[in-house]
Parts: sequence; C-alpha cells; structure tokens
Amino acid sequence: MNREERLERMRHSAAHIMAEAVQSLFPEAKFGIGPAIENGFYYDFELPRPLTQEDLPIIESKMKEIIDADLPFIREEVSKEKARLLFATQPYKLELINELPDAIVAIYKQGSFTDLCRGPHIASTGEVKAFKLTHIAGAYWRGDERQPMLQRIYGVAFDSQAELEDYLLRQAEAAKRDHRKLGKELDLFSIHEEIGPGLICWHPKGALIRQIIEDFWKAEHIKQGYDIVYTPHIAKLDLWKTSGHWEFYRDYLYPPMEVEGQQYIIKPMNCLGHIMIYKSQLRSYRDLPLRYAELGTVYRYERTGVLHGLARVRGFTQDDAHIFCRPDQTEAEVMGVVELAKFMISTFGFGDYELLLSTRPEKYAGTIEMWEGATESLKRVLEKLKLPYKLDPGEGVFYGPKIDIKLRDALGHAWQGPTIQVDFNLPQRFNVCYIGADGLEHNVTMIHRTVLGSMERFLACLIEHYGGAFPVWLSPVQAVIIPIADRHIDYTHQVGNELEEEGIRTQVDDRSERMNLKIREAQLNKIPYMIIVGDNEVASSNVSLRLRSGEDIGSQTISQVKAKIRRDIEAKC
Repeated sequence: MNREERLERMRHSAAHIMAEAVQSLFPEAKFGIGPAIENGFYYDFELPRPLTQEDLPIIESKMKEIIDADLPFIREEVSKEKARLLFATQPYKLELINELPDAIVAIYKQGSFTDLCRGPHIASTGEVKAFKLTHIAGAYWRGDERQPMLQRIYGVAFDSQAELEDYLLRQAEAAKRDHRKLGKELDLFSIHEEIGPGLICWHPKGALIRQIIEDFWKAEHIKQGYDIVYTPHIAKLDLWKTSGHWEFYRDYLYPPMEVEGQQYIIKPMNCLGHIMIYKSQLRSYRDLPLRYAELGTVYRYERTGVLHGLARVRGFTQDDAHIFCRPDQTEAEVMGVVELAKFMISTFGFGDYELLLSTRPEKYAGTIEMWEGATESLKRVLEKLKLPYKLDPGEGVFYGPKIDIKLRDALGHAWQGPTIQVDFNLPQRFNVCYIGADGLEHNVTMIHRTVLGSMERFLACLIEHYGGAFPVWLSPVQAVIIPIADRHIDYTHQVGNELEEEGIRTQVDDRSERMNLKIREAQLNKIPYMIIVGDNEVASSNVSLRLRSGEDIGSQTISQVKAKIRRDIEAKC
C-alpha cells in the first residue's frame, strides 16, 4: 500500500470516528455518507438542531476519546435483510441498501458505531494521528435539491501534527487570497440576487483587467492564423438536438423559449455557430485548416449549491476556438494548440501545471473506433512533445476525448485551464465536409479548444495566484501619485499627465487626507507604484518612489520612473 492509499484509508476512517462522536452527542442522528476527500473527509447528517462552529471542538473532543481507545475496525458481510434490520431507523442507509446490486452487504463496526461501508479502513482508531474539524456546510442528500438538506461536517487529517499545522497555515493564506473576498475589496466584480446567482457584473477595474487579457488573447490568435468570429447567443432547439447536446447535456441546458412558434435555447457552447460559418460555403482541402476564434459568452445551468464566485457560474465567456482540418493535419494542429496554451499560461505567470488525457465517458456519441482513433491521436501528440500526462478515465466530453491542463496557483491549488478536444462526431452529424483532391466529399476533423478557459474562472485563478497584487501590465492602476500637501497638487497632476502620455495607468490621490493614510490605502488596493510629491520633489522636479511591498526606492527623476514602469509592463511582470 502506498502513502496515498494509506492516507485515504485513514481519512475515511476518521469520517467514521466523527460519525460515532456525533452519534454519542445526538443519539437520534440520521446518517448520510462519509467519504475521504482530498486532504480530509466529511460526513452528512440529519440532526435535531443546526450545528455551529462552537460544536466542532466538542465533536473533536469525543473523537479524541475514540482514537485514544484504539478501537479495532471490524468488517462483516451480512445479508440485505439483516442490513435492513441493522439500519431500520436510518432512512438514508436503507435507500443505499435497497440500491445495492448484491445480496450480501459489507458493514464496518468500531466501538458503539456500525456503518454501511465497503471499506477498506485502517486497523484501529488509534492509527488516526493529526486531525481537525474545519467547517459545516449544507448539502442536499445525493446532491439533489429536491431531496432533504443535510448538515455536512468537514475535517482534515494528516500523518503528523506538523503536516496539519502547515496545511492550516496554507489554508489561512488561501482565505486571504479568496477571489470573492479580494474581488469585493479591490472593487473588481459583484453578484446580485436581483440579477440572479452565478451571473457576474464586472466593475470598471475588473473589466479593465479582462479587457487587457482579451486584447492580448486576440492579438496572439491573429498572429497564429485564427480568424475572429461572433455568433448569436440563442439558436433553435433543433440545432442542439442534431448535435446531441439535448440528449447528452440536457441537465446543463436552460429550458427552451418559444418565439413565433419555434423553440430556441440560450447557447451552452459556441461550436455550433462556428460549424454554421464553416458550412456557409463549399470548402476545398486547400482551404484547410480553418481556425475560428471567439470570446463567446455561453450559459449553463449549475445548481445553486455548486456556484462559487467567478470559479463556478451560470454565464461565462470562453476563450473559444474551433479548428476544421483534414485528418492528416489533426496532430500538427493539436500540437500547435498545446504549444499556444503553454505560451499563454506561462505569460500569465503559471509555470506549474498538470496534463490529463480524458477518455470515453459512460454516455457518449459516435463509435468506439472513432473514440479510440481520437484518443490515440492525442496520446501521440503528448508523446511527441515529451509532455508527461495522466489518464483521466471516463472524463471526456460526450463527443470526444480531450487534453485538460490543470494550472496550479501559488498555493498549489489546481484550476481547470486549457482544454483541447478532438471531435469526429459533430462533423458527421452536421455533414461538415471538404472537397478532397479526389473531387469527393470528406468529413473534416474538428478540434475544440480553449487556451485559458473561461474569462471568469481564469480571473478567479489570477486573483488567488497573485493575491490580488497583479503584475504591473495587468494592474488596473499602475501608479498612484500622492501629494503631501495641497501646495503640491499642481505638480502632482503634471507628473500624472506625463505618465499617462507614456501609456501608464495613473491615479492622482489629491484628497484632503494624511499622506500615510493614502499610502496605506494604495497598498491595500495592491497598486504597484506609489509616487510621493513634497517640497523637495517640487523644488528638484523629481519624485519619491515607493513600491506596494513597502520598499522605499527614494528620489527618482520622472524619466527614471517612466522607464522603470514601462520595462515592467513590456516584460509582463
């Protein structure tokens, strides 16, 4: 057994220990499920009253008693009938038992607690070393909002107290970097119940950062031979039936609307509009590849419980593109996309990432032969580029396998980034063809791809990666100029005008407030440069330069300041 497997067993066992502790405090508790998760565990309960954070130390204390008792985990196999008797007062367990395909059911006992569980577990409760209960959340039974809302207790567990403390320190830092918190503090975006959950309002500063990213994205795509296109936000329902989205993706689609007797839906994808553009005229093999790129806003239904700031939303803009190519061009095109994705994410400061090759899901369109061919094509690209990757079985989209690139931010958290999908299915469904050298029609290969992901999720990732202290080229305000007294205001505006003429985004803080307060506020707003102007600066036609880190550079000429800021902007740092 390797370390990860052992840790998973220990965390799963900690969930059972927590359930026993909760049962001792609330004998009438009804139990849901309690799995191991990354870094820890959780368990879902129906309890006679709502829990608070003050309850967690009490539950922890009971858990420590169970751990100190070093109780063995005992596995038994019983008939379904006996299992129903054992869990006669546990409706959620009975529901699970009734769905089990086998006549024999596995249970685990430790101390006074018995649970329905396949296992495996550690040998005894004493093997749980360092743990902490972290928070409480609501969770619908089986993730279904039509089912009862249960109370979920989360915990973390590690091999040693040192590892636990290190994790808790990193979590405290992550809380400071939370994009929802910083988004509000830095005035970047907001979400309003009056508009609807999961729908983002971009404020001027956040919109400016997004515009800088999108302008850079467009310029790089034009250099790479992409054509920029725009497609409608709604389309007839029949189009989505032909594509298979209505069959395979319906849970994420918004209900149809009727217009003049025709049913339309708001688009969840941009790909079908790009197909229609391709099919607007006859294409020759000489025309290929064609690369259509669109910053296209799409809408998908996500349950309220999974929405999370910018990271999980209902309306988002994909940095989308679709490549139509001949089969013999497919691998070269995929290779080009992987290289473009690597360039884009490294430009934004992400050097740590992981590649996953996602294979055929349970529900899929097309033939197994198509899937195998597309999957092998993606494998060959990764191997030719000598890029390490992991298989992610069953996580492809319904029309084809994909390469996912997971970014890791400064704290090591993984974010979904670029994705590259090879699709033979939609070209067949829509008869997307080209005229070959033989004069006959042939289906194109279609490559779906993003090289950043959605603008919303990418901004969330950037905010947390940099803790809101964006690189100079992305900072909405690059320099703030602060006069010490009112008599310095005219010179302050003169300096501001000179910087703005240089293309530097500048703000003059001429409020009647103390200089130290203005500096502190500029630091809180993560502005890279603070330019201070007082009597000495006016007399010498210089300025005093400070950095948001607190470093005081001291006296500089205006030309020196402009050159320094321009260098940082051009170096994208």
